[in-house]
Amino acid sequence: MSVSTCPSSTPIVDDAQRCDARGLDAVDRAIVLATQAGLPLVPDPWGAVGREVGISGAEVLERMQAMQANGVIRRVAAVPNHYRLGYVANGMTVWDVDDMQIERLGREVAAIEGVSHCYRRPRHLPHWPYNLFAMLHGRSREEVERQAEVLRRRLGDACRDHRILYSSRILKKTGLRLAGKRPNDAATNAGRRS
Repeated sequence: MSVSTCPSSTPIVDDAQRCDARGLDAVDRAIVLATQAGLPLVPDPWGAVGREVGISGAEVLERMQAMQANGVIRRVAAVPNHYRLGYVANGMTVWDVDDMQIERLGREVAAIEGVSHCYRRPRHLPHWPYNLFAMLHGRSREEVERQAEVLRRRLGDACRDHRILYSSRILKKTGLRLAGKRPNDAATNAGRRS
């Protein structure tokens, strides 16, 4: 599971200043540091994080929900490694869609099974006319092309052109990271309980 912290709409400042400005106390910061590389894959991830930072699992969950409500944590989500799951044909489909219909069609495309990401992006004319992006994953290029055809039919006459850009390598995907060490020594944890 992945935890994304501090939304990108926040002004560019030092990571600690950015999150401290949103009211993080030492325990919240310790929770972010303990989870920013992912939640532990154990039956009780909240309890495991709680043991690391010196509080109960219920309090970890409560604090994370509060940080999410305050915009410090954007989301908690599973981030699968598509390649390890056998989905080796990953194609970003790019579409030249009528601007008057893109909002409605973008929502429809995002809801289609197999679309993992869907974005509206600006055109860069005359070389890049595409304004709707949708990521597809398949076990083969043929499977991705079949999925793209489903999208093409959904877009109908509003779509003037499209391409499929296949991944050629895996890039490391991480969100914002706070500087600091994970809270794992007893002295640090004892100080946080007060």
